Amino acid sequence: MSDLEVVEICAGAGGQVLGLERAGFRHRLAVELDANAARTLQHNLIKVLGYTEKEAEDAVRVGDVADPKVWNPDEHRGVDLLAGGVPCPPFSIAGKQLGAGDERDLFAWAVKLCGRMKPKALLLENVKGLSGSRFTAYRQHVLDQLQDYGYIAEWRLLQADQFGVSQLRPRFILVALQPQYAEYFDWPTPRTTPPPTVGELLRDLMAQGNWSEEKLEEWVKRADGIAPTIVGGSKKHGGADLGPTRAKAAWEAMGVDAKGVADDPPGPTNPRVKGVENPMLTVEMVARIQGWYGEDFSDWEFLGGKTSRYRQIGNAFPPPVARALGAAIRDALLKKGERHGLVEKAEVVHDPVYKILRSQKRPITTEQLVVKLAKNGTPLEQPEVERRLAHLGRDFKLTKTQRSNGDTAFKLGEFKAFLGQEEHQRNQIFARQAALFS
Repeated sequence: MSDLEVVEICAGAGGQVLGLERAGFRHRLAVELDANAARTLQHNLIKVLGYTEKEAEDAVRVGDVADPKVWNPDEHRGVDLLAGGVPCPPFSIAGKQLGAGDERDLFAWAVKLCGRMKPKALLLENVKGLSGSRFTAYRQHVLDQLQDYGYIAEWRLLQADQFGVSQLRPRFILVALQPQYAEYFDWPTPRTTPPPTVGELLRDLMAQGNWSEEKLEEWVKRADGIAPTIVGGSKKHGGADLGPTRAKAAWEAMGVDAKGVADDPPGPTNPRVKGVENPMLTVEMVARIQGWYGEDFSDWEFLGGKTSRYRQIGNAFPPPVARALGAAIRDALLKKGERHGLVEKAEVVHDPVYKILRSQKRPITTEQLVVKLAKNGTPLEQPEVERRLAHLGRDFKLTKTQRSNGDTAFKLGEFKAFLGQEEHQRNQIFARQAALFS
């Protein structure tokens, strides 16, 4: 392996930690808000990854990652990798997609942290919603910021099932590297063989229940696909269940009751497959679906009550995906493989409206934007420009000026996201509702 080190923020219960460790990184520091998840992480650094008690204690910090009393980023300048899975609700389709206006948004803060710490590489993961049209300007701002910091950055949507996980689970990944390492980076190649079905994956665990071999095989045959995306939920809402209505319907088709998580395999406390109701999954089964299985990943032990353990698993980055990304970044940092040209040096434009507004010193009208876009080779009709302006106004301060002829002119202001400002609403809300943040 190597002596590469990583600092990980919003580390959770260790899905990304385990994957990166298996890829050859050693954790200099892992910061996590939830005390139960941090206990799970520290426990497994010792039990699974061979850290001493002192090393594990030093490596795990518990508290708000943006609180300077919890850790000092300047102590880790130049670390090999800065990684993390910052909160998803600001971008989730299941939520309001408030983006920079959501007090839980730490993505922009993490990018600024990269500029401060100057790691050789950056790895951030989030939900698929961040890849949508709602956030074109947000993504553009991130790329522009990283370019200013001297990084070559790229987004990519990856599916967990492409890397052996029996679950769809699309994740939107940002990788950024300093140019000398970016020349050696290639995105990990998806596997050519599909992952096991839910039935195949869980047969031995379901067999521990009190039902016949015939009924078990009927269930295995019924559960013949991969799982819907496991949803960890948040502390603001009830107990553990397997997701929204559409996900519950998909689970039902596979013979699983998704309205909760069971204490035991099918038996007296968990209905059998045949009959009016289907069995619920146990926490151990959910962990396996999330990627904690196989020789490299199966020994991880989750601490806390059932709901806490389920949330730790459901909110995690699947370890096999983290390992694949970690291995690709490791090889780039070690300059392994074939060196190639930096296609990424060509300017990537996610939102041409944002790009024009960013370069404008004076307010500009919608009609003027349409003309400039056409000249730049990125023509957009006025309704699309207006839609993008509406999205921009949710993440940036957008000043509107009424001209004498009745036209409205727009000027791009500052990013609304939390970037560490002491006076930002995020700090005030966090101080009042810290126990509900997740």
